[in-house]
Amino acid sequence: MPHHDDTYRAGMPQLNIAGLSENWLLKECGDRHWDALSRETQSDFISDEGSRAYAAFTSIRLRANGMHELRENDTFRIRSELSRIGPVRHFSEHRVAGTTGTIAHVSMMSTFVHRTESRTNRSVARASFANLRGHIAPMNAHIADMQDAARRFRLREADTDLPETACASIDFFPCPYNDFNGADFLYFASFQGFVDRAEWQTWRLADTPTLVSRELHYHGNIDVGDSLRLTFRRACIDDTRVAHWCEIERASDGKKIADVLTHKARRRA
Repeated sequence: MPHHDDTYRAGMPQLNIAGLSENWLLKECGDRHWDALSRETQSDFISDEGSRAYAAFTSIRLRANGMHELRENDTFRIRSELSRIGPVRHFSEHRVAGTTGTIAHVSMMSTFVHRTESRTNRSVARASFANLRGHIAPMNAHIADMQDAARRFRLREADTDLPETACASIDFFPCPYNDFNGADFLYFASFQGFVDRAEWQTWRLADTPTLVSRELHYHGNIDVGDSLRLTFRRACIDDTRVAHWCEIERASDGKKIADVLTHKARRRA
């Protein structure tokens, strides 16, 4: 499908202490994914089941290469391209380029979902669209690898080089004003924020490690008023890197709703 290219100026919303804000980038790329989906499908997103459907992310993979070098007033560009990879699945790629070249690459996979019971996110199920527009592109190795990774993480069969850890679980109580979106779902970008807060609360690192990569795989959602339990299943914190695999569970019933794999590099003095 046609690409979409925009130029930005780095201001306070786009930046944090570590350069380009990962949270802002995920939100912006998510919005670009949704905008491209709306333009390409020209759908009102009413599913065959007769209910309002939403594009829910199932997997996100972010690779960084210089996000920490972005400074206030620097210009950067995001080039986005969306493709249809199944009856209700779409895949987008977002390449972020600064003045010296690519500084991040974000891959996002979504499917359409709907609620089978009003106002409860525990009832979310896959939606169907018999007449959704768009040619289905052939599966490539990158997409297949993301799908396989999501399955392996969900089953706790992920192959990582990280040792097991005995970190205590951390509970979070998401705020409806900050952590949920306009469709009343726990917002996909909030998961990244929860993991960074749990990392800080667990290790309180003196330096600010720079992001190398992040994978997020989503398996479910919660209702407003429910809490989350974050557990670092595997982790390596040494002089060169901060790496961990975090499981996010719905505290009320223990259902796993996400897996997040993080790699950061320690800054050398």
